[in-house]
Amino acid sequence: MTVDDTSSLAMDSVTTLVAGQRPGWTLEGDFYTNRDMFRLESNQIFRRSWLYAGHASRIPKRGDFFLYETASESIILIRGDQGLVHALHNVCRHRGSRVCTASSGRSEKLVCPYHQWVYDIDGSLLKARLAPEGFDRSSFGLKRVSVCCLEGLIFICLDANPPDFASFAKRVGPQLRPQHLEAASVVHSRRYELRANWKLVVENSRECYHCGAGHPQYCRAVAFAAGIDSPRVAEEDRMRTLEHIRRLASIGIEARPVPFVKDSWFHCRRFFLRPGFESESMDGQPVAPRMAELPGSELGALAVVAYPNFLLEANSDYAMAMRFTPLTEVATRVDMEWLIDADAAKSEAVDVERLESFWRLTAEQDWRLCEENQRGVETMGYEPGPYAPDEKGVEQFVGWYLRQIEKVAA
Repeated sequence: MTVDDTSSLAMDSVTTLVAGQRPGWTLEGDFYTNRDMFRLESNQIFRRSWLYAGHASRIPKRGDFFLYETASESIILIRGDQGLVHALHNVCRHRGSRVCTASSGRSEKLVCPYHQWVYDIDGSLLKARLAPEGFDRSSFGLKRVSVCCLEGLIFICLDANPPDFASFAKRVGPQLRPQHLEAASVVHSRRYELRANWKLVVENSRECYHCGAGHPQYCRAVAFAAGIDSPRVAEEDRMRTLEHIRRLASIGIEARPVPFVKDSWFHCRRFFLRPGFESESMDGQPVAPRMAELPGSELGALAVVAYPNFLLEANSDYAMAMRFTPLTEVATRVDMEWLIDADAAKSEAVDVERLESFWRLTAEQDWRLCEENQRGVETMGYEPGPYAPDEKGVEQFVGWYLRQIEKVAA
């Protein structure tokens, strides 16, 4: 199915589903269970949006590479000359074989295993074995993919005309910079495959209506998990948060939230931690040497969301990056990465259990909720229900999602 081929899903059905969506209510079941809707989303959203591919520390030297794979696409992320990161379709221009078969590695040249066509690390074709006289190698380099890096975070876009990235860099970059993520290194990762539609996973991450019962240890650490404007936030927490923002602003650190606007795909804000907590950890104490500019009690945790596949929470001592990849209409892969200061990663033994325990527990609590949610929306008993006031983030995501689908249905 090509990017613009939506013939397998009748457009009148899409139009009816979108037009029938009741504001302030959850999506119809077909959005979470229909295979053709999933194919449409893969084309309209995941092939046209900026996608988080991974952290630059995975490819520190020239020739280092890793593969990022989503839907049927396989992309080579490889470090080139002058530190540039290249993103290349993992498809030989001869007969279409995959060029890189390992998920990561290092190579001075990219050699197709089928007929040994040889490519430079920027994708240009160096050698086409037994090619006829006059063969124009310059016309057969690996196809390039748009790539942008922000503070060590690598994003790619598969579309020939990607959406604007500059606004994301301009608004979110200053908030990321004090976290020193560009000087961090991935020291631990974990992969999950959930039996849940990708939208249910994103929706779960966009509200904390469930946090009191679902994440008791998270709520012990974070001062206002529900958001500063939530009626459930204690006035003491609200005033402490405003004081943190003023104090950071006085020393040149931007800490005001970057909200979603109608057509934007990104958001960030700081969660300030409760007294006694310097980091998002089980005991509130740092789990790694400091990598951010300010003490943990001052800096709190920075949360960044970028639709459709990225979530980050960065503390003064570590960061957790999360990537969502749809597999089918009822399956989603989630990759989690833990980052600490790169020099500390080289010189000190990392206590992985302490490092990952807070977010591993939080994530696995969420995965159970998402999978139970999927089981429910698949049944005859499911019908859309109203959002609660603390689910404004879900409403915002659903609105963004429907606008992407409407572009096809229009």
